[in-house]
Amino acid sequence: MMNDIKYELVVYWSEDDAAYLVEVPELPGCMADGSTYKEAVQNVLVVIEEWIETAKELGRSIPIPKGRLLYA
Repeated sequence: MMNDIKYELVVYWSEDDAAYLVEVPELPGCMADGSTYKEAVQNVLVVIEEWIETAKELGRSIPIPKGRLLYA
């Protein structure tokens, strides 16, 4: 499934955490971190799969990826 993930990722450096953080705005609470940009993105791909699996197990709806989101 990892190749099918189309959710937007927001990646940024956190001085407080001394790590890259990745948030998935369309999946509430879905985020990961890593010591490098690449590691953070790889970690969030795993977390996205786990988020979707958990949602299915709980009978919750899974948001359809909307593509590029706009932020103010």
